[in-house]
Amino acid sequence: MRIVKLIEEKLTEALQPKRLDVIDESHLHAGHGGARPEGETHFRVMIVSALFEGESRVARHRMVTKALAAEMNNPIHALSLKTLTPKEAEL
Repeated sequence: MRIVKLIEEKLTEALQPKRLDVIDESHLHAGHGGARPEGETHFRVMIVSALFEGESRVARHRMVTKALAAEMNNPIHALSLKTLTPKEAEL
């Protein structure tokens, strides 16, 4: 299974997002430590979830990384996160 699809499935199940964008940016890190020739190592995620209401940015990031715990470090090497509540996403 492609890693992007796996990330989407796990975050959808765990955080019931109103919006979820997962972008593979591995090509920008070719030759960098942790990068593999086949890619699928570096990702940018933007997620909007009501479950983030009242949570700090650190707590939100922990929620995401907990959902992806089995994939962190292998196959996911790097994960850039933008975590918003639905109200924050309206601004």
